[in-house]
Amino acid sequence: MAAMKSLDDLFLHTLKDIYYAERQILKALPKMAKAAESETLREGLMAHHEETQGQVERLQQVFEALGKRAQGVTCEAINGLIEECEELLDETPKPGSVRDAGLIASGQAIEHYEIARYGALIAWAKVAGKSEIVSLLEANLAQEKAADVTLSKAAREINAAAMKQAA
Repeated sequence: MAAMKSLDDLFLHTLKDIYYAERQILKALPKMAKAAESETLREGLMAHHEETQGQVERLQQVFEALGKRAQGVTCEAINGLIEECEELLDETPKPGSVRDAGLIASGQAIEHYEIARYGALIAWAKVAGKSEIVSLLEANLAQEKAADVTLSKAAREINAAAMKQAA
């Protein structure tokens, strides 16, 4: 990791981090959707996949506004969260509400990571007076928060069914 001597350095590093994360999430969401039994969950994951494509495009616009090439840096946090989801799928090979409940938990862990990253980036962009960048990042943050709400709504039904599912 390059030395971060200024808030601009920290901003750029974190921007690269979330850019990498979003691109990894683009790969993970179709796998998660395919593994979901609940139609509601599957549709929600695929809808968020489409949103994530737009988020990547907005991040590319942020890089352009900064006069930088869009590139990511390895984000071990998102790699770990995606790996946990893959382990869940390996450990729950049978489709059903238990697996779906685990997919929701994994999805929310990913959403919460993204929400935290976007929140920090927005705060730093505001301090720097970069209103165009703030708007782009706020659009991504709003979608992440909405995805979290969608997962929470799905969880109410799925968690109750998972409680009843025979082992």
